[in-house]
Amino acid sequence: MAEVSVEPWLRGTLTEVRAVSRGVIHALLLAEEDVTKWCSELTEAELNARPLGLPSVAFQLRHIARSLDRLLTYAEGAQLSSEQVAALKSEMDESATRERLFAEFGAAIQRSLRRVKEMAAVDLEEPRGVGKKQLPTSVGGLLVHVADHTQRHVGQAITTVKILLAQRR
Repeated sequence: MAEVSVEPWLRGTLTEVRAVSRGVIHALLLAEEDVTKWCSELTEAELNARPLGLPSVAFQLRHIARSLDRLLTYAEGAQLSSEQVAALKSEMDESATRERLFAEFGAAIQRSLRRVKEMAAVDLEEPRGVGKKQLPTSVGGLLVHVADHTQRHVGQAITTVKILLAQRR
C-alpha cells in the first residue's frame, strides 16, 4: 500500500506564525506539491492544450503566479504596477515552455511565502482597497482569498490534467 502524504496544514509546522498567515502558507505549500504531482509530467503541448475548451494548465499556473503577486500587492497596501497589469493581460498566451512556466510558478510561490510571513504581524482588520474601484476588504480578507483563489485554480488545473491524461489513452 502506498504511503499517504500528510497535507501541510497537518504537519505541525510553522507554529510560530499566526493562524491566518500559517493557513495561507500551508495552502501555498499544498498548491506547490499538487502542481508538482499532477502537472510536471505533461508535455509542452499538453500544458498549452485547451481540452473541451477549458483554459490550459499553462494559463492556470500563470494565473496563480501572477494573481498571487497582485493580491499580495493589495494586501501590502500598494497599487498594481504597469508591469503587473501587462502580465495580467498575457496570462492566456498559448506559447508557454515547460521551463519558463514552472520557473515562474515556483518563484511566485517562494516570493509569496516570504511576503505572507512578512505580513504575519500586520493587523488583519486593517482596511485595503482592491482594483481601480478600490473595492473594500481587509488584509485578512486578502490573505484568505490568496489561499482560496490559489486552491481553486490548482483544482481547475488538476481537472484539466485528468482530461488530458484520459485523452492520451
